[in-house]
Amino acid sequence: MRAILSGGGTAGHINPALSIAKKIMQKEPDSEILFVGTPTGMENQLVAKEGFPIRHVEVKGFKRKLTLENVKAAYLAVTGVSRAKKILKEFKPDIVIGTGGYVSWPVLRAAAKMRIPTLIHEQNAIPGLTTSRLSKVVDTVCISFEGSEANFPCDKEKLVLSGNPVNPEIGKISREKSRRELKITAPFLLSYGGSLGASVINETIFEIARDFSAKKPIFHTHAFGAREWEKWHKKAEEERVCRFGNVHFCEYIFDMPRQMAAADLVIARAGAITLAELALLHKPAILIPSPNVTNNHQYKNALLFQEKGAAVLIEEKDLTKEKLIETIEALLFSPDTLRTMQQNMASLAKPGADEIIFREIQKLTGK
Repeated sequence: MRAILSGGGTAGHINPALSIAKKIMQKEPDSEILFVGTPTGMENQLVAKEGFPIRHVEVKGFKRKLTLENVKAAYLAVTGVSRAKKILKEFKPDIVIGTGGYVSWPVLRAAAKMRIPTLIHEQNAIPGLTTSRLSKVVDTVCISFEGSEANFPCDKEKLVLSGNPVNPEIGKISREKSRRELKITAPFLLSYGGSLGASVINETIFEIARDFSAKKPIFHTHAFGAREWEKWHKKAEEERVCRFGNVHFCEYIFDMPRQMAAADLVIARAGAITLAELALLHKPAILIPSPNVTNNHQYKNALLFQEKGAAVLIEEKDLTKEKLIETIEALLFSPDTLRTMQQNMASLAKPGADEIIFREIQKLTGK
């Protein structure tokens, strides 16, 4: 099989594409995979690390008000389709798959015009602008939440409930093995705010690591994200936050399956892929949903997990160092509470999404 995958901007779009690509290679090892992303997006880093080739189409997001930036975005949206067509003609894919982000628009739009089989996957219950528009022209739309069908403006017969595909390495390593490899010998707190970073979370977590974690018998790893790493790395060195060895700061967690397997408690945003991973690994969590997303969908995600007793929800507007420390202490040092949350988180797991998506790919390609 020859497949092109396109998704970019954040790890929330890129990682599902990587999961689908790995499933294709697992099922059909002779397949050829090509990723199409933007010249500057994080997809270049993540895709290259997995060994897949990548080509580029320049695109730009639209602002909410009329600006010169929107004129450029409109120009790139049009010219991007022509550039994407060139890539498609050269690679000759059997199928083109999109997982969201602005770059998906020109690639999937070009494929649809060329009558190449197309599939898109939407991670959230409420589709983003790109996926919403593409749903009208692609052949199949894989959705992740039951009951979200009404949010898609396409023919409902196109919709397939698949769930969210996660890294196939998630769940392969045991908690015990991962803790041995990471040399974790105490309660382990893992925190991150997204692949690009989250200012409010980073500021609060830095203070917690300095004033709480470094002084407690725990291990704490936090990823600051690409945009904010230099700022906080410098500040951590100046204040010697990591001098005792039980606090570790990084830009991005590349070995997430191992880190999450070892963790006792996770602090994270409430993106759909993050929640799917937490559920599969039965990891208790403190969720701080991003307020800057379509229809506040992360808050709705987090609220569901809190109502199920799997996580604690703290809105960003209510986030303080004191409140977060109080919540961490109430959970991390209470084995019975963590055990109950683990059981509740397990009930929310939906494994097998990549298998369902692969079956849809087979139907479209006739392979």
